[in-house]
Amino acid sequence: MTRDLTTVRREISRANGLPNAHYTDPATIAAENEAVLARQWAGLDVASAVPEPGDAKPLSFLGNPLLLLRDREGVVRVFQNICRHRGMILVEEPRKIEGALRCPYHSWCYGLDGRLVATPHVGGPGQNSHPDMDRTTLGLIEVRSHVWRDVVFVNLSGDAAPFEEIHADLIARWAEFDQPLWHGGPESAFTLDVATNWKLAVENYCESYHLPWVHPGLNSYSRLEDHYHIEAPGRYSGQGTLVYRQLRGADEATFPDFPGLSAKWDTAAEYVSVFPNVLLGVHRDHAFAIILEAVEANRTREHIHLYYARPDTDEMLRAKNAQLWKTVFLEDIFVVEGMQRGRHARHFDGGRFSPAMDGPTHLFHDWVAALMLGEDPVPPAQHAAE
Repeated sequence: MTRDLTTVRREISRANGLPNAHYTDPATIAAENEAVLARQWAGLDVASAVPEPGDAKPLSFLGNPLLLLRDREGVVRVFQNICRHRGMILVEEPRKIEGALRCPYHSWCYGLDGRLVATPHVGGPGQNSHPDMDRTTLGLIEVRSHVWRDVVFVNLSGDAAPFEEIHADLIARWAEFDQPLWHGGPESAFTLDVATNWKLAVENYCESYHLPWVHPGLNSYSRLEDHYHIEAPGRYSGQGTLVYRQLRGADEATFPDFPGLSAKWDTAAEYVSVFPNVLLGVHRDHAFAIILEAVEANRTREHIHLYYARPDTDEMLRAKNAQLWKTVFLEDIFVVEGMQRGRHARHFDGGRFSPAMDGPTHLFHDWVAALMLGEDPVPPAQHAAE
């Protein structure tokens, strides 16, 4: 396996893609999940899922029961969704927590900041404390998290470099979009269940090479030749277009622009894969985030969320925009599912890359291979520039 991965890290004209085992073999995928998803900043959900203080949503990430909640001060936090007493699941369904978070097993109670605040009968009937139990050490276990562009990123292992440090370049690249953005509501969120490994969704998203054949409608006005590569080795990759056409309603109305954008965004848009599992898009008048949930080796849930510059955008136009993007993303499904089935071909060597067209995809493969080999995924030259 190590020998196979070294070929992935070659210069693009000589490199192979990741070996088949990274898409089909449970043991390989388990090791990859630890290196690539658990030890990095991975997307979990969106902060809009818990809009008000007290809102809580249970989630599973790599089999770990987690709880996304907004505390009394409005801060979005992530905890392990288990009681510190016997490991009982605390919250089974999304709900509002009005007072304390109470375990349904023995009624241990926690504040929304994670503190253990009540332990009924822990010292015996009628005795709610015990001298050998220190509540201050038994709060909920918090998972390191960071919110950027409404996406809640988590570092399950707790030892990654700060998010702002790792993605300083991308944050700077999109600094003009560092302003409030509003989730479009129920009609602006949808989930696609796809029979593929999550990495194939990343690989497909970050390149424009497939546009003429897979997205003929989109390619009719934003052509392959209108696109450019976005490449930040060891961080993110993607594509941009010099031709963005605003969606118009029946009365020619458009969405309001994000204020203060430079002129280049009048006709441009960018689409970036933030390694490992978050896909982002920015336009003058809306944005989107896709969080890829790795369900099984050959199954991925794509959670898509659309955002706007103001909360009062036209509902019908939002629905039309959601349908437009859903159509585009549905067009990709046969490709990523076909590649997943193809990964069972015994003699496939991981494939090759077009030096001219596959740079963003090769960067993602190289990043995964570096982490699996225990190597630094960021080239020395890029470290020197930081």
